[in-house]
Amino acid sequence: MPTITWKTSETDEITAEVKNGISLMEAAVDNNVPRVLGECGGNMACATCHVVLSDEDFALVGPPNDTEDDMLDFTEAERTKNSRLSCQIKVNDNLDGLILTVLDY
Repeated sequence: MPTITWKTSETDEITAEVKNGISLMEAAVDNNVPRVLGECGGNMACATCHVVLSDEDFALVGPPNDTEDDMLDFTEAERTKNSRLSCQIKVNDNLDGLILTVLDY
């Protein structure tokens, strides 16, 4: 199982082994990651699972599709060039070691 880390502040992070096939939003909710709510259940209708990736990790997962890109305009925390909705990223072995930053809003 891939290991995923959510940075929730400059000094705090949550790291967990995550099953392949689930979304990073589901994994965050399962691991009580603060500020990743997933209120719409992963239907890309709320933008409450906004995360930011490093340049390297963003290249690994790829850019958002057009619908996700539009939803990123509605995030509570200001979007960045490496913003993604974690409900749209499915876990696979290639994501082992991925680090997501959860922004404060």
